[in-house]
Amino acid sequence: MRSLKLVLLSTLLLALALPCFQSLALDPTEERQALEEELEKLEEQIDQYEKDISKTEQEKKTLQNQIYVLRQKIKKLDLQIYQSNVMIEDLGLQIEDTQSSIDDTSAKIWDSRGKLANILRSIYEEDQKSLLEILLSEPDLSSFFDNLVALETLNSKNQELLENVKSLKSYLEGQKQSLDVEKDDLEKLVEIQTLQKQESEETNQEKNYFLKLTETQYQKYLSEKEVVEQQAAEIRARIFELIGVPEAPTFGEAYEIAKSIEKITGVRPALLLAVLTQESNIGKNVGQCYLKDPKTGDGVVVYNGQKVSGVMKPSRDVGPFLEITKELGRDPYNTPVSCPMSFGYGGAMGPAQFIPSTWMIYKDRVKKITGQPADPWNIKDSFLAAALYLADYGATQQTYNAEWKAVMIYFSGTTNTRYRFYGDSVMAITKQYTEDIEALERAG
Repeated sequence: MRSLKLVLLSTLLLALALPCFQSLALDPTEERQALEEELEKLEEQIDQYEKDISKTEQEKKTLQNQIYVLRQKIKKLDLQIYQSNVMIEDLGLQIEDTQSSIDDTSAKIWDSRGKLANILRSIYEEDQKSLLEILLSEPDLSSFFDNLVALETLNSKNQELLENVKSLKSYLEGQKQSLDVEKDDLEKLVEIQTLQKQESEETNQEKNYFLKLTETQYQKYLSEKEVVEQQAAEIRARIFELIGVPEAPTFGEAYEIAKSIEKITGVRPALLLAVLTQESNIGKNVGQCYLKDPKTGDGVVVYNGQKVSGVMKPSRDVGPFLEITKELGRDPYNTPVSCPMSFGYGGAMGPAQFIPSTWMIYKDRVKKITGQPADPWNIKDSFLAAALYLADYGATQQTYNAEWKAVMIYFSGTTNTRYRFYGDSVMAITKQYTEDIEALERAG
């Protein structure tokens, strides 16, 4: 009896709880709306990270330039200090040579003074001789006077030499003093340059410190941006899943895809739908030929097996086509592609009619957004790749001329007026679709 009561109580509690759980579950429309709102917030965050990264990158460049200038200044100061030290060393040697010359000159002065003293003593002694002593010591008076004149001449020459030597010593002392002053000035200059170098090195260390901080912040922003981009990619992939259209969508379903893609690429839904209409009638006609010979690029018509040449350009598209089909698990020789036209090869794939070599350029970008391997035959992947292509060539400006130019490049890779018919046709469809979408929005 007690167990029965427990069962009844559990059943009652479960019944009461079920509406709560049901109320927590969102229907696909509500979930999609919530995801789109979340995606918008994430895209705003990504934009802010882009600004922060750009600002931080600029700060990095500024700091790097300042560090470069400081390093050049330090190198210049090193050279100046080295040059000044060489000059100081040279001045030291000059001072030593000058001091040596002063010492030699001083020795000559003392020697000259000694000689002069001897001469003066001899003259004095001669002057003190009496007439009798002169007559007794000299053979005649003329010899005595010759001696006296010679002594006087020698005295005069010696005095002149002494004055010259004194002048030389005075000059050398002046030179030494000048060299000492120059050496002192250079030594002070070296001290100032050394202080400048120390200051520059300290500033350089500080700039390097801030550069490391900036680099850390830069990497942090990059990392955070990558996380948010991944979240955005997951949400976009989920939005695509919620659209849930078959291979060939209705116009309303295609419009829903185009609207979600506009948020990613900035390409107007009307233009994207017009391009897809022109290319494949929005997925209803994705090609009427099979590739059969990879060497020549020849193939057959799907519905009658008739042989046809030029289905695919061997040198450009066969290799990428085989790689794409292998990655997606498709049979390359039973996968329809466009037949050749009168003015070129065929081989275009899926609703957006990408040629294989061009799809190789966009498949990684599609995968990054959807989170799934890109498939040119998938309606959502083909829509997205087509929009990315159009955006790359200016369709995001949403003006007639910019969209016409992007459409022309989408078709032929050029704006050659030979293919004007294509651009004019797509723009005419775009105009009609713009009116249809406005009517659809009003009705909704």
